[in-house]
Amino acid sequence: MKIFSYLIFSTVFASSLGMADEISNVPKDEIPKVPEFMQSFVMDPSKPIPKAQIAFNNMIVLNDNMFTIYDKSLGIYRNDFLNNHHLIMGLFSGKGGRFILYRPGQPPLEAESVPQVYQVAKSIGHCAMATFVLLSPYTANPSVNLAWLGSLKAYRTNVQTSLDSLDTLNLQPEVRDLFRETLKQIAVFMDTCLKNSTYTFDELESWARNIKPNLAKLIDVATNAQVKHWWGVLEQWKKMIGKDWASTYGLSNSIYVARQNNILFSILVQFFGQEALNDRLILLETTDFTTTPELMMDAFMRIVSDRLIGEVFFKNPRLMDFELLGGSARKVIEAEATSHGFKAILPPQVPYNSTAWPWKTDPSTGTGPSNMDQIQ
Repeated sequence: MKIFSYLIFSTVFASSLGMADEISNVPKDEIPKVPEFMQSFVMDPSKPIPKAQIAFNNMIVLNDNMFTIYDKSLGIYRNDFLNNHHLIMGLFSGKGGRFILYRPGQPPLEAESVPQVYQVAKSIGHCAMATFVLLSPYTANPSVNLAWLGSLKAYRTNVQTSLDSLDTLNLQPEVRDLFRETLKQIAVFMDTCLKNSTYTFDELESWARNIKPNLAKLIDVATNAQVKHWWGVLEQWKKMIGKDWASTYGLSNSIYVARQNNILFSILVQFFGQEALNDRLILLETTDFTTTPELMMDAFMRIVSDRLIGEVFFKNPRLMDFELLGGSARKVIEAEATSHGFKAILPPQVPYNSTAWPWKTDPSTGTGPSNMDQIQ
């Protein structure tokens, strides 16, 4: 084992010093021999790594090792930050969100979940859409390709179970009636498809359009419960934090479809105010609907710790919130576009300390409806 390690080390070490190029000039009969069983483990001395490649590797290792240094320092910065600041974290979830309050010197405090009516309303609305998704792939020949039949039967059973158990939920009478009516509309359509062992796209579309008013009502029920619940939570926490609210930070996550009308972030803005946007209140875009507090915390700490770098190196703490190469790249993109005969399409340049909404906020940049009520 020692011989094996020595040979590997010697070969790699020699190549890293550029000695492999010299070995390639040595006559083959003078190149040291190694046992045959070692051939697959030892680099071929006649094919050395080019010096330029070794030099490049030596350069990029600086950047690779930077991540190790950052990670170690980030842990130190995190402890210091949380020992001196309150932080409110809002995370998207299937239950209407999660809110966690981090307090100096105390364990994290997680708020109670949104009332169950939110999840029920959302579940029924999604049931209607899932029914469409289940059937839509087979609309070309549903009477011949019956692969949908078994799945629809199983889902129909779920709908009936929900209907049968609806009366046991603690709901307002008008809300219960809405839930029952919507589930029955879904059930009736399912029964028709199952009875006929077929359906048409026109029937599917007509059913979807007819149930749309109820879906809009379900959205109202869910959002009413969600917004009022989290509003009450933040109202209570703001009173609890008291004078330290001015130095409290907030963040929430968002996936693409929820960037513009992000409910949790929108509620946070009402309590933090416009001046906190992109400063003490940050919206993080994530790749999944749900994420973990740890991943959120890591991303957040990288942002606020990088602001120290921006202050020291560039005399502006918020510069590091932006793509560092973006300003120079913008000039090159504009020049390239001009040289190819057209005007570059780029977002407006905003101050590093901009408190504009993080996403699309200019109504003059598009046409068409901006909410569900405007869709005819």
